[in-house]
Amino acid sequence: MAEVWCTDTGEAVYRSRDAVKNFRIRVRIQRVTSTTALSHHLQQQVLSQQERGVIELNTFVSQSRSSATGDEEELVVGWQEKFFSQYEVDLYQTESVCQTPLEKQYHAEIVAMEKSKKRRNQRIFTYTDFDRYTNWEEQAQSLMTPAQTRPTFLADRMANIRHRRQERRPVDTNVPKTRLVVWEPSKEFMKNSHIVNTPMQTMHIMGDLGPVGKLGLKENEYVLCTVRADSNGVITLKPDFNNNRGPYRLETEGEKREVWRLYLENMSAPIPAEEKQREQRMYKDLYSRHKDYLNSLVGQDFEMVGTHILINHVFCFTVSAQGYEYDNLYVHFFLELPNSWSSVPFQSLSGVTQTCRTRALGKDDVAFFSYPFSFESFFRKEDESEDSLPQWPVLYFKVLSLDFWQRYRTEGYGYLVIPSTPGYHRVTCHTWRPLQTGTVAELRRFFIGGAPELEDISDVRISGTFKGDRLSRFGFRTQTTGSVTFNLNCIQHARAFVDANTLRKRRQTVLDQLGGHSQQGSVYNVLEAFQRARKRMQEARESLPRDLINTAVPLTSESSA
Repeated sequence: MAEVWCTDTGEAVYRSRDAVKNFRIRVRIQRVTSTTALSHHLQQQVLSQQERGVIELNTFVSQSRSSATGDEEELVVGWQEKFFSQYEVDLYQTESVCQTPLEKQYHAEIVAMEKSKKRRNQRIFTYTDFDRYTNWEEQAQSLMTPAQTRPTFLADRMANIRHRRQERRPVDTNVPKTRLVVWEPSKEFMKNSHIVNTPMQTMHIMGDLGPVGKLGLKENEYVLCTVRADSNGVITLKPDFNNNRGPYRLETEGEKREVWRLYLENMSAPIPAEEKQREQRMYKDLYSRHKDYLNSLVGQDFEMVGTHILINHVFCFTVSAQGYEYDNLYVHFFLELPNSWSSVPFQSLSGVTQTCRTRALGKDDVAFFSYPFSFESFFRKEDESEDSLPQWPVLYFKVLSLDFWQRYRTEGYGYLVIPSTPGYHRVTCHTWRPLQTGTVAELRRFFIGGAPELEDISDVRISGTFKGDRLSRFGFRTQTTGSVTFNLNCIQHARAFVDANTLRKRRQTVLDQLGGHSQQGSVYNVLEAFQRARKRMQEARESLPRDLINTAVPLTSESSA
């Protein structure tokens, strides 16, 4: 019957909370040759005949056992535990060969091991993360998969990265000043950039599969297992543990091809129950302390404001500008706070966007600013009479263009009243600019820049200093230009939002007086409109002749509703 081999030789990834130094693995190799296979088959037949009392071949069994000496070895290997090969023992025994501190340490260990005669291994040995093999010879010959004639480009670059880490060379952290984003990367660029530089330790478990009496030749060294671990507790093992599956098949190269069995078993000691509970309590205490620390920074309760105070947070985003005559646009804006509104002293209520070139989008040339800004304002309600409705903050802005000689032109003025309702708002504001008639004014605007400007930008709407009843702009010539798009996210914080009893009892709460935008205020507006319509219908009914009144439908509250 044919032996069942394990053919799944891919990598296995494990994650462990325990320290990687506690990792243990049992490695066992066994030679499978024609002689040993025949002797094993004969042993089975002899044992079956011995039970029946037919024949007894104790001498043959002892001879077969003695012939198997050197064909099987088992060793338990710890993480980064060094076991010397016969080649290293012969090399580092000579003190004059050892140059580096690591080689001198190996020399001392080998001399002490030879004196004590306590060598535990013959064929199985290891290359740790500090050995030269881990840095330069990671492209070792593979036994599990067909060996490639040359390593891939990515494997070669990854080996060089790991070598640089072992030499402890500083990593180049210079950021390129140009071409941070490559819009059309080439295949060579993508291949060079596809490199992962994750700090990782490597360990190779090797096997000297040469004939008995000829150990120590480099050509007979083969990789049995590769173990990698990083600082995140991820352990990569290639190949995986057997896990009650068949052994791995190893086949040597050369004229005399020999087959070996490979068994890998996890020998890491499980954590004791008491230590596990202690670790769980430690993690629980650590997480609770971290939670308390975050709560101390953030807090669990919202800050409550005064009874007649509204906090308005506005996060604005200048999206784009389009429809203007010249290129290289930028926006200058500032916020005007009406009476009863205030802000923190250190907060800036004005700003300037970056200069942006336009690009054709449909029929218009659009400049995409994507410029964010935010501000926080406070409203204090002092007079709660119905006639004293507050005014909301106004955002004034003007669009300017910059030419090659760093001269600017005014392209348009506009304003935006901050929405009174919280939530997301997308607003497009149309602009205009003062117009000076005549060819000379257009030539001046084109060649030397400059244009008629407003002394007070608040004149775009109604100036705050105006105290009259009527504002006349007769004779003021303007020209419609483009438009600017804003995205606004408004957050309002007031005690009236929380106090539900006040919302039910009062007809107009602080929220209604701040803008008349609540559902209750909308219902009152609808009822007032119905009352005005009913009054007009009654007046019209009184003006009709008497004969038409008798035939008309009587106006009642039910019919008007």
